[in-house]
Order: sequence, then structure tokens, then C-alpha cells
Amino acid sequence: MSPEAVRPGTVDLGTAAGGGALLVIGDVVTDVVARHRTPLAHGTDTAAEIRTLPGGAGANAACWAVRAGCADVRLLARVGADAHDWHEERLRRAGVRAHLVRDEKEPTGTVICLVDATAERTLLTDSGATLRLTPADWSPELLAGVARLHLSGYLFFAATARELAAAAMESARERGIPVSVDPASAGFIEEWGAGRFLSAVTGAETLLPNADEARLLTGRSDPVDAAAELSRQVPLAVVTLGGDGALVAEAGAVTARLPPIPAQAVDSTGAGDAFTGAFLAARLRGATPERAAAAGCRAGAHAVTIPGGRPRTP
Repeated sequence: MSPEAVRPGTVDLGTAAGGGALLVIGDVVTDVVARHRTPLAHGTDTAAEIRTLPGGAGANAACWAVRAGCADVRLLARVGADAHDWHEERLRRAGVRAHLVRDEKEPTGTVICLVDATAERTLLTDSGATLRLTPADWSPELLAGVARLHLSGYLFFAATARELAAAAMESARERGIPVSVDPASAGFIEEWGAGRFLSAVTGAETLLPNADEARLLTGRSDPVDAAAELSRQVPLAVVTLGGDGALVAEAGAVTARLPPIPAQAVDSTGAGDAFTGAFLAARLRGATPERAAAAGCRAGAHAVTIPGGRPRTP
């Protein structure tokens, strides 16, 4: 890992009290966020507010975990040489200890986020270097001092990245380190197959899908039923419901329903990543799944009030 990054001076979602680091393996991308207040006009111009921001589900979750009070958050990802230094600096400023593999062949992944007047986003994704992580980029030494491993689901949608994810999960299991997975994309799950995805994440301790992903993974239309079904396949399933809160399920039953946190939404990009980061930070501090999900809901509600997928940094 790179030398310890400068930490933000304040955190407003909790204080670090647990032991061990959080290692996130996932994606770092460049987000082009276009917020348009009127429907897209086909074949002509639509006025929009456009910003280029650092993003990626894995990187976002890592940044939110720092903001939620996790004192040692690490990230393994692959980025193109074109934007390596920019992303490394942004992560350092956010307090994340990033190990970014420089890819000389493919550019950094780019996501165009079209955000409408309701704050809902539509994503156009060019994965670029993101999914080119390979087993050669992994070493069990990266788990030194790590108490939790989190994998972005995007890793499972490319063969070599999937091999790395499998190797990392196996290394974590050998050391008794719990593994969590964010399924990441209903569209990619549908394309690759729910059964294949669930098979690939066998051994994970926690699954963190949104409602659409949970439905796809189980074939159950009701998120409550879907959460319960998922918890028969992993010990803990936590399903985010957007503006309706979240569900916690264990051993085949929903054990907690978290109410929504009111928020004036401007951009839903990264809200799920904020939930994930705060949830994992709370779990590292020893919080129960219900209390950790409550922390996740608070972070998600804050995330939708700011453009882009990450918290503001000093």
C-alpha cells in the first residue's frame, strides 16, 4: 500500500473504535455527471449542469467508510495511466490508502451519469481499465491488518477480475476475515445470470444489494421476500430500498426494517455506496447489523443531497 494518507479533520457519522482495517477491492472511474431538469430531447440540445468527478462503486464506498469514522481504509483497483495520478490524489485527500495498479493499455473507466429532475440516474458505462484487474494484482499480504474485506460486484462481470475476487475471498476465508459483496449492477447481473453470480460469491458473509438486484438474484418480486431468500444463501443480507429505507435479513427471515431518512435529493449517484461504506465502518466498530444499517441509511440520505458519488473532502 502507499504511505498513510492525510485524514480529514472531522467526521460526522461516527468515530473509529474498532480494530483492524477495511480493504475494498473494486472500481475507480471518472464520472461525468449531467444533471438535466427537463426530459432529454432526442436529436437536439438539452440544457444540463455537467461536472467531471471521481467515482466508482468501490472507491466511493471506501471514501464514505472514512467519513463514517473508519481509521484505516484501503483500496485495490486498476486505472488507466491517463488519470492515475488524479485519482490517486483524490483518494489520498479523502483519507483512503489506495493501491492503484496503473494500466498502460486501457484508459480509466468512465461513467456518464444522466441525473433527471427527480434525482434518479441513468448510467452509461465504459469499464476501461476497471475490469482488467488480474490475479497477478493480488497478494495475500494485502490482508495484513485487515478485519473486513469488501468486493465491488463489478469484479464478477469480467473473467480475470473474477479470478482475482475468488483468490481474495479464499485468502480472507483462510484468515477468518468476513467478506461482503455489493452486487453493483442489476443490468450486468441480468446479462451474466443470477445463478452464476450467486455461485461466484459463495462464502461471502454479507450481501448488500439494492431492491432491483435482490429481485433479480432471487426471482422474488417483493423485496422483503427477496431479502429473506438471500439470507438463506449468505449469513446476512442487507437490501437497500432507496427512499424507503433498508431491510436486514438473517437465517431466512427479515430481522429489521429501517425507516427512510428524509432528504432533499439532488443526485442519487453513490447513495448505495454511501450506505455500504457507513455500514461496513459501523460493523468494524462492533455494531449489530441493524445499527450498522441505520448508519448506512443516514449516510445514504446525506449522499443524495450532494452531486456525485463521494462525500466532500477538505
